Amino acid sequence: MTAEIRGDGHMTDRSGHCLCGAVSFTATDVKKGFGACHCKMCQRWAGAAMLAVTVPATEMRIWGQDSVRTRATSDWATRSWCDVCGSNLWYRLTTDGDAAAYEVPLGLFDDVSGFTLEQEIFVDQKSDAFELKGDHARLTEAEVLRKFGLQTAT
Repeated sequence: MTAEIRGDGHMTDRSGHCLCGAVSFTATDVKKGFGACHCKMCQRWAGAAMLAVTVPATEMRIWGQDSVRTRATSDWATRSWCDVCGSNLWYRLTTDGDAAAYEVPLGLFDDVSGFTLEQEIFVDQKSDAFELKGDHARLTEAEVLRKFGLQTAT
């Protein structure tokens, strides 16, 4: 599925799946802007910064739900993975309940053309090994926690 970028900064539907294909999805009305999270949990989960795009729950259709495993990884979030191949699937805030958006890693999408880096978060926990270039928002841990009304780090 090749994406088309609209004038409002959104793209047409995007499809994707885990490494083995047991879990697949279609995300509709996807924003072209994605984020990079440098928190220590995301570094451990993704092996480096987590690069992900936000998909509202109402815009996410998932197949293979029986292979999805989810675990609370903080007081306010869960992370999910494929129980067959172990691929990381998404991160979700629990503070929004069932309405929580999916933070979907870019690598799961079949087509990543058109995505642009919009912001980095937890930049004060970023590895010195790399620097993401470009003019975009860069928020520290304190700024992120304030933004979301949270008390402790991810």
